[in-house]
Amino acid sequence: MSRRITILKPGLQTCVQELPGRLGFLEQGFPISGPFDIWSFRQANILVGNHRDTAALECQFVGPTLRIVSDCMLSVTGADMSPTLDGTPIPMFTTIAANAGQILCLGFARSGARAYIAFSGGVATIPVMGSRAVFHQAGVGGRAVEEGQTLPLGDSDASTRFTVQASARPTITTEGRWTIEALAGPNDDWLGKESVDLFFAADWSIQAKSSRTGIRLTGPEFSFSEKALNKKPDHGQDPSNIIDHGYPMGAVNLAGQTPIILVNDSPSTGGFINPFTVASAAFWKLAQAKPGEVLRFRQIDRAEAGVMRAEIDAKTVPEVLERV
Repeated sequence: MSRRITILKPGLQTCVQELPGRLGFLEQGFPISGPFDIWSFRQANILVGNHRDTAALECQFVGPTLRIVSDCMLSVTGADMSPTLDGTPIPMFTTIAANAGQILCLGFARSGARAYIAFSGGVATIPVMGSRAVFHQAGVGGRAVEEGQTLPLGDSDASTRFTVQASARPTITTEGRWTIEALAGPNDDWLGKESVDLFFAADWSIQAKSSRTGIRLTGPEFSFSEKALNKKPDHGQDPSNIIDHGYPMGAVNLAGQTPIILVNDSPSTGGFINPFTVASAAFWKLAQAKPGEVLRFRQIDRAEAGVMRAEIDAKTVPEVLERV
């Protein structure tokens, strides 16, 4: 009998994700997808003896209820969704030995927004265009899990229990405020200098209409530079319009007066300016921030962005584990 789990309750848009995502298809309109919080995702995998990029479940705001059909090791990381096994609370960021027939249940997120569930052997769904990552909105690679669905697991002989050192775990705030590192560009010269400064000085509230496609923000209005106000007609009428061009992942896409941070399932091209770009190492914070919470952006350069990414990479390796 193949190793597997069964979905009893799906939670809210619980999806299979893996790294590095669906590469090589941006020009055809398919986003990279993959896990939103790479830090928590990778720690979930190394806890159960998998390669850190192996397919696992991403849960958003409300977690699923699963039946463990085959013995396995599992782990839950990221947002605290009060996980239980057969009704007994289990520790997060720790390997759990689960037996066939047991029920894993995750509830509402008490802190953070997205949790990750990894299983020894990984989720072994069929790759689509080279990846098991799910782009739910278009059904690429599948969709969010459904009640009664069965997910296959890969083979594994993992049997050792670990926990992630406290110093290596992401710190998920409960205060509702986040500092998000971002770089100026590529289109910051389309804004007035005062608006560039304002972006990094103001509080920005996350709108309810946010998702893995984009994080919509509410805050002060922007002013535009002469370059945006007196442009050629082919750039479009609104000052935030520009001739269609590529969007970097993490771009703060300015649609009129609404900044939208383009994240994992976002489009890769369009006709709005991108005055700022969120560092990839700050994505995990965007993943854990809830609607209504406040972002304050901190300006960094490419060198600091690289250091930040290296620090996260160093915390998602087996060396940060301790035996239980």
